[in-house]
Amino acid sequence: MSTIQLTIDDGIAELTLARPEVLNSLNDAMVADMHAALDSVESAGARALIIRGDGRGFSAGRDLSGASPLTEDAHAILSGVFNPLIARIRNLDVPTIAAVHGACLGVGFGIAMAADIIVAARKSTIGSPFANIGCVLDSGGHLALVHRIGAHRALEMIYLAQLIDGARAAEIGLINRVVDDDELLSTVRDMASKIAHGPTGALLHSKHIVRTIIDEGSDLASVLEAEARAQGAVAGTPDYVEGITAFLEKRAPTFTGEH
Repeated sequence: MSTIQLTIDDGIAELTLARPEVLNSLNDAMVADMHAALDSVESAGARALIIRGDGRGFSAGRDLSGASPLTEDAHAILSGVFNPLIARIRNLDVPTIAAVHGACLGVGFGIAMAADIIVAARKSTIGSPFANIGCVLDSGGHLALVHRIGAHRALEMIYLAQLIDGARAAEIGLINRVVDDDELLSTVRDMASKIAHGPTGALLHSKHIVRTIIDEGSDLASVLEAEARAQGAVAGTPDYVEGITAFLEKRAPTFTGEH
């Protein structure tokens, strides 16, 4: 994986986009390396995943150095290369956090939006200025923008090719939180550690329920039933027993993530 760095320690995986000389823009090789890294994350049983970028930014998007705008099959490029990666990150059975700094554009924006939690540095540059190059916003950007900030703000950002910093992104609810640039990694690593040492089996049930609400527009009855099924599935598992026992014994629980 020459374009990706991956470390896994104490249940926490850290996937670093590592083409800093081109602001971590993605080509076919990098997409393949990311899939291989995600395979390793899953096979290792990681309990939290951080996705971040090396160098001056998170990712400037697709590497356009080899683009052929007159002849390339844009549909095939998206449906065959980038869309499967976005979908895989979004549906990964591991809690995910994107640590965003510098440029977070195009498919890089899509990757960040596919994570469960997004923390950004104040000096980040976030958005997808596709209108400046005659393209349509892709990589799931429409869903992320409409769901997070509303259709009116989504179309304003798209029409005007707006780029916003971390503070504005947090203010309008596009991301979870903004931190000072030099605090980004420590903040995200602390969050990942807390998640990884939690009852990750139960947490993943919540992830699935939330994704279903987004994708299917679930009503209250459906959500109540999904919660009941999930609670039934975790009942009796080691973390369920440990959590309730620790509560009754007035001590901190020690979760293993077994489910």
